Amino acid sequence: MSWFWIAILSYFLLAIVNLTDKFLIDNVLRSSKAYAFLVCLLGSLVFLAAPWFLKYPGILLLGANLITGAIFAAAIFFLYSALRRGEAARTIILIGGLIPVFSVLISWLFLGDTFSKGQILGLIFLLIGIFLVAFLPGRHSFWEKLWLSFRSEDYKKNSLLLIILASFFYALFFTATKYVYASQEFWSAFIWVRLGALLSVLFFLFDKKSRQEIISNLKGDNGKKHQNKNIFLFLFNQGLGSLSFILQNYAIFLGPVAIITALQGVQYAVMMFFAFFLGFFFKEYKEKFTWRALTQKIIALIFISLGLYFISLYV
Repeated sequence: MSWFWIAILSYFLLAIVNLTDKFLIDNVLRSSKAYAFLVCLLGSLVFLAAPWFLKYPGILLLGANLITGAIFAAAIFFLYSALRRGEAARTIILIGGLIPVFSVLISWLFLGDTFSKGQILGLIFLLIGIFLVAFLPGRHSFWEKLWLSFRSEDYKKNSLLLIILASFFYALFFTATKYVYASQEFWSAFIWVRLGALLSVLFFLFDKKSRQEIISNLKGDNGKKHQNKNIFLFLFNQGLGSLSFILQNYAIFLGPVAIITALQGVQYAVMMFFAFFLGFFFKEYKEKFTWRALTQKIIALIFISLGLYFISLYV
């Protein structure tokens, strides 16, 4: 199989993973803390490979690895919080478009990277795509959402601010992983990072309210039969997410990074397609359908894909 079809398959699977995350966060694990806790707990199972791959990198790199893991835990917490409060397709498209914007800004501010003409063009395309998605017809206009997000005392009620926070922490995580993986062996760093993510979510257990929230969500409020099915669905979805991650990285290993990154638009298109049909059966995927909104989404996907392409091409 060529790198092109491997990349397409990885993004197709990732779209299913994101939509299933939306279902699970709305119907099974209704707590973002519980979901993030379980994801980081399962991710730490890679520590079983420590005897073969783990190496002590020194105090500074060890700290960098653990902090990178904590950043990842924060990113997925905000991601699941945003998914719980907004439409799955729109949320993922906005986060996917904002991540490279924050990544370029972080690299410029902290790593001294400079903007190329291609990156500037890519950023312009990304911003156009992001605003097209943000201005999709809904209960409030974009500016009303923005105002409500920042004036509210409880940020958790506003998906827009959560989307911005998720995008920022994912961008920070990707920038940090680029540093830690370049400074040590991949698998050793990977294990340390996953351990850092686990240690960070363990702090949830020190707070009584958060601990009770996690425990109550893990117990579930359904019968044992349904709960077992839900656990299986969660584990299956995590396995599918790991498979899509491996396929994506293998495609990058085989083919051009710029084109493979731009193909991420396939993920957003698949999500929009499935979310539309799932909306007939599940209220969490329900969204107001109009031809204007559909056209606007398609145009936004084109701009975001072009933006991802130009930014990746000149990195």
